[in-house]
Order: sequence, then structure tokens, then C-alpha cells
Amino acid sequence: MASSDMKKEIGVDHDALRFGINAGVKSDLLPVHPLQSTLQSETKFWTDKKKFGTEAIYGSAFNIRKDFDAQILSRFQRPPGALPSSMLGYEALTGSLDDFGFEDYLNMPQDSDNFRQPDMHHGMEVRLGLSKGPICPSFN
Repeated sequence: MASSDMKKEIGVDHDALRFGINAGVKSDLLPVHPLQSTLQSETKFWTDKKKFGTEAIYGSAFNIRKDFDAQILSRFQRPPGALPSSMLGYEALTGSLDDFGFEDYLNMPQDSDNFRQPDMHHGMEVRLGLSKGPICPSFN
């Protein structure tokens, strides 16, 4: 039964205006742009090099502790409500606090005309599994 559904999805005409020119299995596997793969590989290279250096200086326990701290800080979030979670501790630990990209100031949902304040009670119900739906339905 699942294979017939899969054939149906593969055989459907591709809507380039809604999903982009390369939307498909190939675009899911490949990076969006060749520069993106270079940037990701360079970032991975430098993080591995920093880990190797700190392990040589401080020992392997330092990197293990840093990884545990990163896991804890990446899961910590503010409850849904008026203020979004900033993940300040995680950004300070990883060093991404100094990075300032276009996504930090362009296309902010709070600047939109259709923005609705999130309902904190509904957001916590969704997070705890008592209710279904998006945590913050911003747009109609």
C-alpha cells in the first residue's frame, strides 16, 4: 500500500512556483548552494581542530564536559509567551554570540502586520502533549 502512495507522489507534476525549481529528492540530498557545503566543511574542520587543541592542552575530560554543557544549554528554552528564547548560554558557549547575520534583523515576525501574540497557556499545553497544533500560530 505504501509503495502505491509513493508512486503517486513521484508521478505528480512538480509545481515550480510553490516548491522551487529543484524541489525533489535530489535537492533534499544536495546542499542549496556549493558555497554552503564549503562553509559547512570549513566550520566542521575548525571545530575539530579546536577540540583537538583543547584535548592536547587540557585532556579529554574538558571536551566531554564542554559537550555535556552544550547539550544541556541547547535544550534549555524559555516557556512560550511574549518573549522568544534567546539561547544566550548556548551561543556564549559555542562562540556564535559574535556572529550577526541577516536573519538577526530581517523578516522578524514581530514586525509583520499579521502577527498575533502567542498564547502562553496553549503553548505549554502543546509542549506537554495535552493539546495539538502549532505552539504559536502567528499567521492566518
